[in-house]
Amino acid sequence: MKNLRELIKENSKLAWVLYGGSLVILVLAVLLLNSIFNRKNQSYILDDRKINIQDGEVRSSVWGINYPKEYESYKRTSDTSFRSKHMGSAPIDELEEDPRLVVLWAGYGFSKGYMQSRGHEYAIQDLRETERTGAPTGDDDGPMPSTCWACKSPDVPRMMKEEGYENFFKGKWARLGSQIVNPVGCADCHEPKTMSLRISRPFLTQGLTDMGVDTNKISHQDMKNLVCQQCHSEYFFDKKPSGAMVVTFPWKYGYTPEAMEKYYDEDKKGFADFEHPLSRAKIIKAQHPDGELFASGIHAKNGVTCVDCHMPFTSEGGIKFTDHQIRSPLANIQGTCAVCHRGKSEETLKNWVYEREDKAQEQRIKLEDLLVKAHIEAKYAWDNGATEDEMKEALALIRASQWRWDYLSATHGGPFHSPIEYMRIVSSGMDKAQEARIAIATVLGKHGKSIKNVVYPDISTKEKAQKFVGIDIDAMKKGKANFLKTVVPKWDEMAKEREAKMPQYN
Repeated sequence: MKNLRELIKENSKLAWVLYGGSLVILVLAVLLLNSIFNRKNQSYILDDRKINIQDGEVRSSVWGINYPKEYESYKRTSDTSFRSKHMGSAPIDELEEDPRLVVLWAGYGFSKGYMQSRGHEYAIQDLRETERTGAPTGDDDGPMPSTCWACKSPDVPRMMKEEGYENFFKGKWARLGSQIVNPVGCADCHEPKTMSLRISRPFLTQGLTDMGVDTNKISHQDMKNLVCQQCHSEYFFDKKPSGAMVVTFPWKYGYTPEAMEKYYDEDKKGFADFEHPLSRAKIIKAQHPDGELFASGIHAKNGVTCVDCHMPFTSEGGIKFTDHQIRSPLANIQGTCAVCHRGKSEETLKNWVYEREDKAQEQRIKLEDLLVKAHIEAKYAWDNGATEDEMKEALALIRASQWRWDYLSATHGGPFHSPIEYMRIVSSGMDKAQEARIAIATVLGKHGKSIKNVVYPDISTKEKAQKFVGIDIDAMKKGKANFLKTVVPKWDEMAKEREAKMPQYN
């Protein structure tokens, strides 16, 4: 009987099979050992924490003692170097980029200042510096309410607990200037004992409940969206009898702009954030319905979450962890898009995004042009004797059109998150803007005037547009500079004194 060696000599194929099989087994063994080693490393980090983080600890630097890699990546949210074709983390003045916005938001703070969002590290600084918040000289001064802090800091849940939920939303934002000083951080999304994801803002829980969601049965997968959606959602300031301006999500009838519009029109009796000074239309100012628009897109429908693309897994020193830089997926295509879209080059994946953004922006700007004209034409109608009854239809259409435009304009990454829904909403807005202009033309005809006689101003720059709508930008900048020089340092000093009394760690 032939032995194994003789068989192998006679059958070279068998030799190669045995050799290849041995290599496969060896590789699998190495991978298994490596996985075990990595998991032990991660387990060691989780089980051998250096300090006991207390519930209510708002300093991300303290959390970083136990989770140094996550904290180090979080600190990189201060990096403003990345800019894609249309977005990024760079401090871009959106009003300079598109002066039409000044006219569309005339009568509201966004026409004074609107910068592209930077990383979470800047949440407090940006709120202080934006022209929208004014230049308060005292605790109860400035145009904006305390509600403006709602999404900016883990100090917010602390103050809600100390003051009472509804009381937190009373008064002006400056009264909390020395209390809310830590930018968006660990405590906003995590429970300190187990690091489980959590909802720290009661208004999100209420919004979900209004939709019929049982908030006691939310899966971990859903939480990977909801911790972001605490802030990246459409909301409004619902004024209570006490005077409190409570953050409220208009989700009773659903996530679409039409569903929210129904809530504003019916349940809130025609709620408006402001009245436009040109057209006199009652305008709803959208915030940033990122979660709502994302939910209608192909990625959400396939189970992809915010965390998967904006906070992908990464590895350092054999340790796998979630990257907390929280940035555009285009800044790390290999770690985000390419994980699923394998075999595609970075250039191809990037161009897929840009193609959608280019087409969406082209149509959105056309809608902006129509709306700007509608506001100006409505003013012309008022100036020539139009009555409230005659303008009712036109103003309702302007309101509906601008709501759809703003719903899209305020989103981050909307053209990619849900391009089909995005274009549907743009089309609806354009239809309503055109109908509004036809209605205005009809009113003008009744007064012997023609829409062709309307003179449209030069709004080719931010400065020209702001001058047209009556904003004294020089006085505003002077006041803001003085506020940042005299008031903010006092807030910071008070915050340092308070922190010095808090537990200190080596």
